Amino acid sequence: MKKIAVILGTSRPGSYTSKALDIILDEFARHEKVQVDLIDPSCLNLLFPGQIGNKKDQEMIQQMIIRADGIVFSTPEYHGGLSSVAKLIIENLSYPSVLADKPVVMMGVAAGGIGAIKTLEQLRLTLSHIGAIVLPYPVSVAQVHKVFTADGTCHDETIESQLRGLADRLLEYIDA
Repeated sequence: MKKIAVILGTSRPGSYTSKALDIILDEFARHEKVQVDLIDPSCLNLLFPGQIGNKKDQEMIQQMIIRADGIVFSTPEYHGGLSSVAKLIIENLSYPSVLADKPVVMMGVAAGGIGAIKTLEQLRLTLSHIGAIVLPYPVSVAQVHKVFTADGTCHDETIESQLRGLADRLLEYIDA
């Protein structure tokens, strides 16, 4: 059984990031021997660095990452960069990070015409710096509001294929 941790880098309800991530989750569901743990920040109480408080959720997500054979990291592009929620998740994965030596695929969405390119570059640098094995060919969904309907249907076969390919690429890397 392969274990995959999937990080949703936004807490916004009904987000386009979650709609894109649903395609990746569906692709994992097609594989019999894959177990997915979803890290959804809207269900978590994560502390900022240096804050004192209940660390139960922080410890839970760290254990999900430790047990995972691979990671999917998704994020929206907010103001040309990584969402604060995505960064908060990274900050809660300890130092040294439990992401070290874990293979990671990345997906970003943005309203703009060039997609989440800036965010994915920033995320790649951050994840590489903390020791994650960032796999090539991230998926950037441009003009995401035109790609997905309100109910989450994807109107772009190429984007859907690329998102499904992220899941397959991660599983192939783990098997190698």
